[in-house]
Amino acid sequence: MANGLPNEVEVITLFVDEIASSKAFYARVFAPEVVWEDAVSSVLRFGGLLINLLDVSQAPPLVEPLPVGKSSAGARVLLTIRVRDVDQVCSALREIGVDLLNGPIDRPWGRRTASFADPSGHAWEIAQVIKGR
Repeated sequence: MANGLPNEVEVITLFVDEIASSKAFYARVFAPEVVWEDAVSSVLRFGGLLINLLDVSQAPPLVEPLPVGKSSAGARVLLTIRVRDVDQVCSALREIGVDLLNGPIDRPWGRRTASFADPSGHAWEIAQVIKGR
């Protein structure tokens, strides 16, 4: 990928309307390993890829200032790419004219993140693991 941005997708976050029924569906259909789970999310391992089922109420801070679309209105996905240095990648993105939606931000789950969108409004997140977490 151009400008040093890796092309390895780490996590796909799916904004779901009802977390309990979504967890039940994925457990029933795919039986994936549950990596993390709480009242608003369930992170599932699919080989080398993680799928994060996230209650739609938790989605706004991850993609702001973009609004979260209703499930009937179209795509509701945040695609995450793991990087070694979020700040360096943000600089590289700015150099090629990409505006950040938010970040870099240290998140409570141990990641430093920043988000940007493609021309169609699909949100992408770059994330680095914060050392010591």
